Amino acid sequence: MRTKYLKPKAERAASSARGVHHQALISSDVERTIGFYQDLLEFPLTELFENRDYEGSTHFFFDIGNGNALAFFDFPGLGLEDYAEVLGGHHHLAISVPPDNWTRLKGKLEGAGVDTFLVGDTSLYFAGPDGERLELINDPLGEMYGNAVP
Repeated sequence: MRTKYLKPKAERAASSARGVHHQALISSDVERTIGFYQDLLEFPLTELFENRDYEGSTHFFFDIGNGNALAFFDFPGLGLEDYAEVLGGHHHLAISVPPDNWTRLKGKLEGAGVDTFLVGDTSLYFAGPDGERLELINDPLGEMYGNAVP
C-alpha cells in the first residue's frame, strides 16, 4: 500500500484544507467537562454559547494549541446512549503537548484517579468524563515516534 498510495513528499500536492477548526464531542455535564478539560488538562475555555441547532443545548470550546479547538455540545433531554465503537466512528483524539507539560499532566491525571495507559514513553491514553478516548502525546506536531508524518 505504501508503494501504491504514499507519494514522496516532494511529489505530494498541497492539502486543500487549512487545518482542524474544531473537533466536536458530546458532553453529558457541561460543568464536569469544563472542570476536566480546563482545570485538569489545562486547556482554557474560550467560548460558550447556545447551540444554534438544538434549543437549550450548550456549545463550548477549549484551546488545544496551535489555533485548534476541542468543542463540545450537550443535548439535554435527548437520552443519548453510551459510546459504542463502530466503523467510521471516533477512536481517539491525540493531542500533542511538550514533554514537561506531558509529565505534569500525567501526574495530575493519576492524582485525580483517572485510569491511564502508557505506550512507550510518548503516549498516554485515558478516557474523558464521558468515556471519550484521548491521548496525550509528547511528540511534536508532524512527528510520531521519531517519524515525520506531515
